Amino acid sequence: MLMNTRRILCGWVNLAEADAAPPGTLQAMFAADAAGEPGGLLEMHGAGCIATGPATSWLAQHASARHVAALLGRPRWTDAATAAHAAEHGHAAAAIRRYGEVSDRLLDDLQGNFALVLIDLAKGRTLLAVDRTGIERLCFARVGPLLVFSTSARAVAAHPAINAALDRQALYEYLYCHMVPSPDTAFRAVEKLLPAQCLVATGGDATRHFYWVMPFAPDNRADEAHQERTFRQLLRQSVQRHVDELPVGAFLSGGTDSSTVTGLLGEVSGKPARTFSIGFDAEGFDELDYARITARHFGADATEFYVTPEHVAEALPLIAAAYDEPFGNASAVPTYFCARIAREHGIEAMLAGDGGDEFFGGNARYAKQGVFEHYHSLAPGLRRMLEPLVLNFPLGSALMPVRKAQSYIRQARILLPDRLETYNFLHRDPLAAIFESEFLAAVDTERPLALMREAYFRAASPEPVDRMMHLDHKITLADNDLRKVSRMCEAAGVEVRFPFLDEDLIAFSGTLAVRQKVSGTRLRVFFKQALRDFLPGETITKSKHGFGLPFGLWLAADGPLRSQAVAALDSLARRGIVRPDYLQKLWREHSSGHASYYGVMIWVLTQLELWLQRNGGPAEP
Repeated sequence: MLMNTRRILCGWVNLAEADAAPPGTLQAMFAADAAGEPGGLLEMHGAGCIATGPATSWLAQHASARHVAALLGRPRWTDAATAAHAAEHGHAAAAIRRYGEVSDRLLDDLQGNFALVLIDLAKGRTLLAVDRTGIERLCFARVGPLLVFSTSARAVAAHPAINAALDRQALYEYLYCHMVPSPDTAFRAVEKLLPAQCLVATGGDATRHFYWVMPFAPDNRADEAHQERTFRQLLRQSVQRHVDELPVGAFLSGGTDSSTVTGLLGEVSGKPARTFSIGFDAEGFDELDYARITARHFGADATEFYVTPEHVAEALPLIAAAYDEPFGNASAVPTYFCARIAREHGIEAMLAGDGGDEFFGGNARYAKQGVFEHYHSLAPGLRRMLEPLVLNFPLGSALMPVRKAQSYIRQARILLPDRLETYNFLHRDPLAAIFESEFLAAVDTERPLALMREAYFRAASPEPVDRMMHLDHKITLADNDLRKVSRMCEAAGVEVRFPFLDEDLIAFSGTLAVRQKVSGTRLRVFFKQALRDFLPGETITKSKHGFGLPFGLWLAADGPLRSQAVAALDSLARRGIVRPDYLQKLWREHSSGHASYYGVMIWVLTQLELWLQRNGGPAEP
């Protein structure tokens, strides 16, 4: 059963006419997200209302100026007077005060993780905003002058004036991306803000813009020793900002990020860091040895827990209930159990290492794509001469060197960011062989790539590595990893904090040259150099692994886990989305010796069906 630690904000405002929402609307929105009863409530002179859940949030109303604000998360003000006002009167009151001084430029002074709603009834405008890295979220929908908003897409959809049905387009995007990428949501006409984005709505209009842009301003003349000292100081400051009166622990996978957080937590707190690690009894998936190396190195108070197939079977329906949109990242399972064990040991806040890869160059594809980018440094005339010679070479597919050259050229010719998706599961077969024809006719199959291109080319840098990191800031981090960790921690009853997403640390990462992030096949070059005498040597040299789940391997054995997946896919086959013969093909391929690979898609489809069962899927034929 989920513990009621859900951070939720719900409400609506009608800036052109009197609010006509029927009684029970707010309760219906909260109930849609399984968030219990509102913890705080403000009604706005007949224009609407706004409420927050029981977790960390602030509400304020300035009657004379007719300003209303709600702020959720762990905000921090850079303006000293505003920070002092927040300490005395709360962050929502501070937001109203700063808005009165500088209007929407208050967002320049607001840092940390936050979701903000500020309603100016006097001027007839509403401001919605989320933090710079997308730790928090805000969803919204408009019907004429009515603006409905919430941290939950499902709650917005539940408002009677919205009454949003599921969006087939979003279901396609989920199967392509394994989550629904922003600004889309699983519900028709409900949208969500991107990281560092705000919405300004009036009675007749709404516009969005980015109030902050990731700075890429490499200082190529900087003294690297000075950079290393600055980096270490900023890391320590970031962890310090996340340690308070609550009992704090740390996720520890044994990678560079979680190991860094572990070492700094012990240093900042002055006592052994309490760490929590997950293991799997499956070859190639267990990293506890690396977690133990870090724990010994820093003298951590370490707790380990082994996840079994029975635990996964237990978590399947829990995940489907926890997320307001279908979510297919299987590492939600170990994240949940790691957080749950921490809670059982008295921990109330967990530090996570997410963000280090996306801001310091840690994802393997950054180096891999660099190999293909070299091709574009060749003169266009030379490429035009080479391509027909290699691609049309007689019997080329039978000769290993030629076959590799052909594969290289075919991939290199695909421009970034599209090339990142050449291995996407939905590209393995014709879409008509995967989806039912009626479903396929109703969706834009190019939209997932269009959303990726928008984020990639919006980066304020011409460098492919920077652009890939900017794309990952949105897709991999904000739309995926942060949703995974935050929601699973809430489900386990603990708060989660992300030291690597501290604004000062992110700004510093923008001063690094590309070669300090990725150089040839070397990842996180500066990061590892700066921490070479802090982290264990094994941690510095280990290859990137991740927080994977051996679902595909465990699915091969009969038991509750396989039974749940079989039943889910049998039910999904009747929904008019995925062709039954394609689902049967997945099972055959899974049984033919590719259990881990095909297990990923079986997990994604299983989670989709379980989510649809709870949220009302497309009608069965």
